[in-house]
Amino acid sequence: MMESAVQPCAACGDDAHAACRACSYALCKACLDEDAAEGRTACARCGGEYGAPDPAHGQGGAVEEEVEDGHAPAAGGLRERVTMASQLSDHQDEGGHARTMSTHARTISSVSGVGSELNDESGRPIWKNRVESWKEKKKEKKASAKKAAAKAQAPPVEEQIMDEKDLTDAYEPLSRIIPISKNKLTPYRAVIIMRLIVLGLFFHYRITNPVYSAFGLWMTSVICEIWFGFSWILDQFPKWCPINRETYVDRLIARYGDGEDSGLAPVDFFVSTVDPLKEPPLITANTVLSILVVDYPVEKISCYVSDDDDGSAMLTFESLAETAEFGRKWVPFCKKYSIEPRAPEFYFSQKIDYLKDKIHPSFVKERRAMKRDYEEYKVRINALVAKAQKTPEEVWIMQDGTPWPWNNPLDHLGMIQVFLGETGARDFDGNELPRLVYVSREKRPGYQHHKKAGAMNALVRVSAVLTNAPYILNLDCDHYVNNSKAVREAMCFMMDPSVGRDVCYVQFPQRFDGIDRSDRYANRNVVFFDVNMKGLDGIQGPVYVGTGCCFYRQALYGYGPPSLPALPKSSVCSWCCCCCPKKKAEKSEREMHRDSRREDLESAIFNLREIDNYDEYERSMLISQMSFEKSFGLSSVFIESTLMENGGVPESANPSTLIKEAIHVISCGYEEKTEWGKEIGWIYGSVTEDILTGFKMHCRGWRSIYCMPIRPAFKGSAPINLSDRLHQVLRWALGSVEIFLSRHCPLWYGYGGGRLKWLQRLSYINTIVYPFTSLPLVAYCCLPAICLLTGKFIIPTLSNAATIWFLGLFISIIVTSVLELRWSGIGIEDWWRNEQFWVIGGVSAHLFAVFQGILKMIAGLDTNFTVTAKATDDTEFGELYVFKWTTVLIPPTSILVLNLVGVVAGFSDALNSGYESWGPLFGKVFFAMWVIMHLYPFLKGLMGRQNRTPTIVVLWSVLLASVFSLLWVKIDPFIGSSETATTNTCANFDC
Repeated sequence: MMESAVQPCAACGDDAHAACRACSYALCKACLDEDAAEGRTACARCGGEYGAPDPAHGQGGAVEEEVEDGHAPAAGGLRERVTMASQLSDHQDEGGHARTMSTHARTISSVSGVGSELNDESGRPIWKNRVESWKEKKKEKKASAKKAAAKAQAPPVEEQIMDEKDLTDAYEPLSRIIPISKNKLTPYRAVIIMRLIVLGLFFHYRITNPVYSAFGLWMTSVICEIWFGFSWILDQFPKWCPINRETYVDRLIARYGDGEDSGLAPVDFFVSTVDPLKEPPLITANTVLSILVVDYPVEKISCYVSDDDDGSAMLTFESLAETAEFGRKWVPFCKKYSIEPRAPEFYFSQKIDYLKDKIHPSFVKERRAMKRDYEEYKVRINALVAKAQKTPEEVWIMQDGTPWPWNNPLDHLGMIQVFLGETGARDFDGNELPRLVYVSREKRPGYQHHKKAGAMNALVRVSAVLTNAPYILNLDCDHYVNNSKAVREAMCFMMDPSVGRDVCYVQFPQRFDGIDRSDRYANRNVVFFDVNMKGLDGIQGPVYVGTGCCFYRQALYGYGPPSLPALPKSSVCSWCCCCCPKKKAEKSEREMHRDSRREDLESAIFNLREIDNYDEYERSMLISQMSFEKSFGLSSVFIESTLMENGGVPESANPSTLIKEAIHVISCGYEEKTEWGKEIGWIYGSVTEDILTGFKMHCRGWRSIYCMPIRPAFKGSAPINLSDRLHQVLRWALGSVEIFLSRHCPLWYGYGGGRLKWLQRLSYINTIVYPFTSLPLVAYCCLPAICLLTGKFIIPTLSNAATIWFLGLFISIIVTSVLELRWSGIGIEDWWRNEQFWVIGGVSAHLFAVFQGILKMIAGLDTNFTVTAKATDDTEFGELYVFKWTTVLIPPTSILVLNLVGVVAGFSDALNSGYESWGPLFGKVFFAMWVIMHLYPFLKGLMGRQNRTPTIVVLWSVLLASVFSLLWVKIDPFIGSSETATTNTCANFDC
């Protein structure tokens, strides 16, 4: 289409009559006359004077805007570029939840810099209209202040100051980057470089000084050390540019408002469940209740609960019905008293003496009543659980007496039930409640359903048909909302025009309840969430970790970011082969090969701006030409929803048929011959679909953001006993091995686009390579014991230079860790727990994951490891001390026994060989004790219950008893001096 050469009006899109001399804010004659009639003669944005529009800004109908360093522009220095489509209009319904598309046209704003705000019916940004209203209110208050000067002196001045503050907040950025202090970061980087140099010199010494007396052991140790050095590089350098971030929720409210007329974007929550007998319905109910009462406009929130895999269970359905009924009491109680957290189980478990803290008696009374209601609600849920454990002879019967039609979890129709939102259900105070939707997708034998990833993609399509919020926040069923302002924290990034344009998701850290203070098995994973993720946030963004993540829906559809540069396409004409030199023709062939490698990366990416200015007929033709149906499936309602950047249900959709359409998009055959799971939605091919999904987005040029509020946004439950923890790590490692063996391996995937930064690629390579470290780690943990048992050693006699390299390496390792703790703020205990579990997981779960992944890839075998549980008598943290036997425990147990035997044998050999053998013994025992101390939490886990004798006591008792026994035998005090002399004399003759 032809672009107008005349600058458009920033308010209505007509030809501009005048523009601000300072910020180029243009208005047409009608808008200028309207402002003049209302007494506004200066620029509404910066207060400057209007003049003739600048012809330089007329090309393309755009006015440029520049914001330097992420700060709000000063008056007279703001210049904005807003690409308008004058033929189209964007409508919004009264509730603000569903933005509708006109049957003739719609507007999709294309913004560069800071222009991606929500628009009203005239096409003007809502927050700018709000600024205008504030100015009007300020003038009215000034006039009223003059009339009532004798009655009130201070209040008008204070109100004026507050209004000016609101105006300032509306223009300020919603977040800022807090870089790490140079005093902390510069030494950290210097030590990394120094450690890299020392590591090179150390490897040079190790390779050039072989130990021929133990050549096999020496060669094994050198290979292991080289792999450890490579792994360290992959892990260390992505932490080169760590940053912190700070959000300003008050500025978000000032810009977009709050309440019913708020301009905040709608958000769809996804909660995924699998088996209600393994994932207690009460935990899922607490997650849902915490979502229903988040601090966000009610009409902007929708919660979708997926009942999947072993799902379609009546237990999940009926517990959700009970939850919806209890939520009518719980929601007004939480909002009335602003309680935190808003999950009842965790709120009532807090040990707070409200009477001692002199809380208002009415609150104490209502709290007691609410706690009684919650206990009764728990009784009803537990009754449902007890009923579900007794399989009926025929069919399940629901509480209302009707038969449950979905009795076979692997062969049933799709089901959608709206519990709250459209059913007219309100809370006990008569206020509206967020929408709550139960979803169970269709299951049929012979179809691949892709487990959690397939369930999440089904939720994407259902929510797009019913609500189509532009943002999606997914939670596991055992992760509840701990901070009611968590959604606002995410919107400070997503809705900030200067930040959110290229952001595909905002990831929150995972925090956990129910873990003891020592965190024996590193369940909190503090080093990953507080160190590694901060480092990635300074590059291209954190990886997606499966829960507690707010997505931009368009990024899930495979679209590229708005600032995505066009990829050059090579076209070789027939005459080029004759006219151009052979060298140039070869270059064109290489370019064609490079472009062909980009095809899979770009298969689902479409430029939405290509269809901005088309009418409905032209758009439908273009959709057909671009094969949208081949990518998204056969649903016209869903396809139309994918083109709505700001969300909303299409106006052309019939509300009475939306549920039927939603049932259609979750049918088991809907994804066949489409791009779902390949380029669109959650990506299939690995049990860790989260890593793969985030990786694909980063390859397309998106960036992600790490948000760490002071109060944790979400909290969950962790498998805290040893066996469950190892099986969790096994599943993660298996997913990484599957990605490594797939076409999406970061070693070779995504180079064509050139959009994945190199440090980010190193991080993803480390994410999929780390399970293979288990092979050299197992070998290295066995070497000390073998050396002690054989009397050989892997290191030759050290020279002065070699001693310097060894000391330099150990010192650099220690200093790097200390400086890392300094800038990250984590404790040394957390760091040590991480180091210990790196060894524990490496010699157990990671090792099994490597072999299982290879067997699955080559032979198609899927190995399962069973867990046998024993009961525990402990109450607090009792689950932590449960011992569950599993085959994953065999390798670390064997390594422990081997090293303990080696230590005993080493001391025995030293006692028999004399004092000259004690020097080499200490070096061997040092490495053996390194292994034993790293496996100490594993030893403690093998002991079982909490009240057992501490493992360290048992360990040292065995060692000391062995040493003293050997000394006793060596000295042999029962042999007299005369017998000793006779024995020595006899030794000199041939007896």
